[in-house]
Amino acid sequence: MAAPLRIQSDWAQALRKDEGEAWLSCHPPGKPTLYGSLTCQGIGLDGIPEVIASEGFVVNEINKKSIHISCPKENASSKFLAPYTTFSRIHAKSITCLDISSGGGLGVSSSTDGSMKIWQASNGELRRVLEGHVFDVNCCRFFPSGLVVLSGGMDAQLKIWSAEDASCVVTFKGHKGGILDTAIVERGKNVVSGSRDGTARLWDCGRSACLGVIADCGCSINGVAVGAADNSINLGSPEQTPSEREVGTESKMLLLAREDKKLQCVGLQSRQPVFLFIGSDAFNCCTFLSGFLLLAGTQDGNIYQLDVRNPRAPVQVIHRSGAPVLSLLSFRDGFIASQGDGSSFIVQQDLDYVIELTGADCDPVYKVATWEKQIYTCCRDGLVRRYQLSDL
Repeated sequence: MAAPLRIQSDWAQALRKDEGEAWLSCHPPGKPTLYGSLTCQGIGLDGIPEVIASEGFVVNEINKKSIHISCPKENASSKFLAPYTTFSRIHAKSITCLDISSGGGLGVSSSTDGSMKIWQASNGELRRVLEGHVFDVNCCRFFPSGLVVLSGGMDAQLKIWSAEDASCVVTFKGHKGGILDTAIVERGKNVVSGSRDGTARLWDCGRSACLGVIADCGCSINGVAVGAADNSINLGSPEQTPSEREVGTESKMLLLAREDKKLQCVGLQSRQPVFLFIGSDAFNCCTFLSGFLLLAGTQDGNIYQLDVRNPRAPVQVIHRSGAPVLSLLSFRDGFIASQGDGSSFIVQQDLDYVIELTGADCDPVYKVATWEKQIYTCCRDGLVRRYQLSDL
């Protein structure tokens, strides 16, 4: 990754007025930071500002919501994307998790104000309040149908909700500590949870029963991900015949992001180890990019890309800042990451620059969700931001 460029979080507003200014900086690893500024020299008839950069920086292109800047000396280039809309009335406090339904119509989010809400994805209008967890809700996501929500809370309970009438249809009990992340297996007959109690469990939604402890790590499981394994990967064989209530677990891998600096992969049906990788710090999140490639992010800002077929040496390690990596999401032919310093960015294989999602000013961006060309982020500042990739 080239030296990261940074920009004033509200640059799009600042550059809308004559002689408006916004600051810029470039942070080459191991070298002094380069500082610069952007100045608006007037607004064109199309409403797009005419902007010049100070010495050392170049404005390559500008639209109403995006600006592409390079720092030739450090061979660094980034495209900054401002939010298309910002929803400020969904929650009163920090928003810790969000997801968008498969049809793109609804969003669900949870907050440190103790609430979990369903809202209209187009305008942030409140539709339902999901009440029933005691204490904070740590994670929430839609089932593939888009009509049902899965949540996990500090009360050690997993719950399934109807998005249509806000009723809680199933509660799973069995964990001894708060649930930190969940994953849905295929269409959602089974789900997986990871908890502070150190266990990852597989659940049968139809009978609201635990089908088994997939792993017991002895430390918090901060993130879980389920992926279909490439045929070349040996997932091992189950020691006992799997329950017929397990649906779609064969040929699936389960990835566990652990607090003890370990990233663990097991066969979901076999419960057999696939690999154990030791990173630089606690792992916060993980995701699969393909049947053999995965990403995992650590508390000290590293994003590891690993190949399951040869997990000992990372394919690459991306490090942009020492801020914790809080979420990772596979996106098109790349990924989206968010960090504890307010940065969220998109890396694509075919682009020689990074797309930065701006707006959060040093507040952690906890989660990213996408629907088609729209990207949603939730942040400690209590805002949901929606970005349009068509604005590029």
